[in-house]
Amino acid sequence: MDLKSKIDEWLEWDKNEDTLEEVKNLLEKNDTASLESIMLSRLLFGTAGLRGRMGAGYACMNDLVIIQTSQGLGKYLLSECPDVTSRGIVIGHDSRHNSWRFARLAAAVFLNYGIPVYLLGKICPTPFVPFTVLQLKAVAGVMVTASHNPKEDNGYKVYWDNGAQIIPPHDTGIQHCIEENLKPMDDVWDIKKALSNPKLSDPIEEMSSKYFSRLSSSMLDKSRNFNTPLQFTVTAMHGVSHQYMTTAFEVCNFKPMIPVKEQMDPDPDFPTVKFPNPEEGKSALDLSFKTADENDCSIILANDPDADRLAVAEKLKTGGWKVFTGNEDGALLGWWAWYRFKHLNPEASPKDVYMISSTVSSKILGAIAKREGFNFIETLTGFKWMGNKAYSLIKEGKTVLFAFEEAIGFMNGSEVLDKDGISAAMRLAEMAAYLQTQGMTLYDKLQDIYETYGYHGNNNSYYICRDTNVINKLFERIRNFNGVNSYPHSLGNGKFKIKDVRDLTTGYDSSQANKVAELPFSSSSQMITFTFANGCVITLRTSGTEPKIKYYSEIYASPGESNWGKLKDELQCLVSFIIEELLEPTKNRLISRSD
Repeated sequence: MDLKSKIDEWLEWDKNEDTLEEVKNLLEKNDTASLESIMLSRLLFGTAGLRGRMGAGYACMNDLVIIQTSQGLGKYLLSECPDVTSRGIVIGHDSRHNSWRFARLAAAVFLNYGIPVYLLGKICPTPFVPFTVLQLKAVAGVMVTASHNPKEDNGYKVYWDNGAQIIPPHDTGIQHCIEENLKPMDDVWDIKKALSNPKLSDPIEEMSSKYFSRLSSSMLDKSRNFNTPLQFTVTAMHGVSHQYMTTAFEVCNFKPMIPVKEQMDPDPDFPTVKFPNPEEGKSALDLSFKTADENDCSIILANDPDADRLAVAEKLKTGGWKVFTGNEDGALLGWWAWYRFKHLNPEASPKDVYMISSTVSSKILGAIAKREGFNFIETLTGFKWMGNKAYSLIKEGKTVLFAFEEAIGFMNGSEVLDKDGISAAMRLAEMAAYLQTQGMTLYDKLQDIYETYGYHGNNNSYYICRDTNVINKLFERIRNFNGVNSYPHSLGNGKFKIKDVRDLTTGYDSSQANKVAELPFSSSSQMITFTFANGCVITLRTSGTEPKIKYYSEIYASPGESNWGKLKDELQCLVSFIIEELLEPTKNRLISRSD
């Protein structure tokens, strides 16, 4: 369809005055380039659902796109799960601009299909949606959120009836149904009518009560929690978590937390942070440090705006703050999950016990598993893969204790088959209280873990790139580095030999006898992993939710080896060659993290 036809279609279908006016203004200005960019392509539905900038047009997040997406999802559910008309769908939303409205427009669509809707009526953490899906045995769940993205963005995340994010082939099936059902149905714009529909209910109070009851009962020693001298500074990062974290501290029997007051209340403009992402570390935690120092707090717990992730910082004995990386948090929480399991099940065999992490995360869980006798599994990047793997293991009668990814996402137990920043915060606080009775800090325990199971050093960062042509050119250059279909053999003028290459875009893996990767691969995303002769592993990949090229690296030392500083230097040197030789040729089109 040509541009004029798409514009005419939009002007006929869109009932939102703001986005209609946006299109009309572009028409008056004769801004053909802008109109083409927003009208001739549309946000594609992937395994992360939708995420993008809010604004007019099919390429942005707006009322009409939400309606079309919900119509496609509704049709897909009716064809794949006919009992959706009795089991229903769960909808939740965060505190971003338009989230309240998007959630209710989606509800209106599903109700028009005769699908019951469990609409969590106030802002809630993302993990409440998969939790509610499992509790109510719903067919699916939708969370309206863009997580930690900039304030201009919003998103639409979908969960299946197993409580995990959707994976192929559901994503392509839903996309096809969206494209087949673009014309808005009658009444889908009428939010008031939807809210009076008898098939709509709000289970937020019941689900919140159940969630916190389970969180409370999971604590090992509530008296120890109450008696700990540790004080915790907590930030909601202008998102949804403040009231939920307040309740979590109460039910887990900790003394009240010390909130970062400037970031305590939901604010979709995120006025105190450039990026509302605690993964950014010190740059996002300045107010947390200030609050903690003023109140003699030794630990900071920071949620992202939809509260599915957790960043952790600790006041060092020497002064200053240690901001733990996601891999370091994963090591601590993984050790604690194993300690808790042994404490609660002293006679149990570890043979049916599992922990999971993504392929770009530290392999520290694998080292712990090898020594302690439980099982470790690696999946593709993202909790959609870890959550679905956890579900399949649970169906087989296995026990899944913990899963994590380096991007500060943690799944503790199986009540929520996704990352959960609320439960992660309470497990971290519980662990810190226990360690304090042993005369140890979190940092002390991390060093102990490395001494016991082997040092795992990481060096991760990213480049920002909004041009997909540049990204594709960069990765194709790597695939043809030494001629057609020939990856690099070494870096640094031969200093670092490459032992194996795994390309999960093409499915190639030089370490396999048949040269075919064991993990699933997809041509729709870029991901190449290099294993070096010195044991270092480095992965380059594109983000599924942000315009980033990410790199991840890890180097390992066996228990008892003490040359950690030398290994860190070696890893830094290798990463510098990765940047110079594989990323630098397109640096003029990229913006590095440090810029």
